[in-house]
Amino acid sequence: MYQYVPGAVYRKIDAQKWRRIFIVGDLHGCFDLLLEKLERQGFDTEQDLLVSVGDLIDRGRQNLECLSLLREKWFCAVRGNHEQMAMDSLADNDPGLWLANGGDWFARLDSARQQQAKALIAECAALPLVIDIPMDQRHVVVAHADYPADNYYFDQPVDSEELVWSRRRIHRNQQGRGAPITGATHFFFGHTPLNRVRHFFNQYYIDTGAVYGGSLTLVEINTLPV
Repeated sequence: MYQYVPGAVYRKIDAQKWRRIFIVGDLHGCFDLLLEKLERQGFDTEQDLLVSVGDLIDRGRQNLECLSLLREKWFCAVRGNHEQMAMDSLADNDPGLWLANGGDWFARLDSARQQQAKALIAECAALPLVIDIPMDQRHVVVAHADYPADNYYFDQPVDSEELVWSRRRIHRNQQGRGAPITGATHFFFGHTPLNRVRHFFNQYYIDTGAVYGGSLTLVEINTLPV
């Protein structure tokens, strides 16, 4: 199991420990689709690492299976807004927002599976909000929704809510008012469903709506252009 530091916003990954590193878009319960994509890529669970942009759960059918990925040594993730909604709902005993955004699967579980889900959702509290992957010629940064600063550096204080929820940067990009983020070569985000991967400057938006019948995007970062 990937070792997270509870409460840490940033987490650094040693790329030299892995043969290949992939980043995957929002899963939203599409577990079987993920396994199909990994098999087609020749993903090796002993040598390769999969990094998720978050939103493992809600709207799809295999939410427990996707949450269980957190216990695999070849998988890591940033926390998405759907994990955050689930955590807040269980902590406050107020499921309204979560239910309105696809969390109804939890209510349909039997008691034993609800307990399993609660334990896995509790583990999401330890997920970082930023994953930092320095490589020889590339420096890759992963967050769920945005990186809310125009210059990046590791452990820089930034607004955690914007990391998980903000669409400000992608809207600026779509309006032709975007700019690069300095401090790293590539930034990967999910959160905003799109009909294809969108690439603005050094920012990649890879939630391609798998749960809505779109594709599930998987990117091997070892082969990114430099």
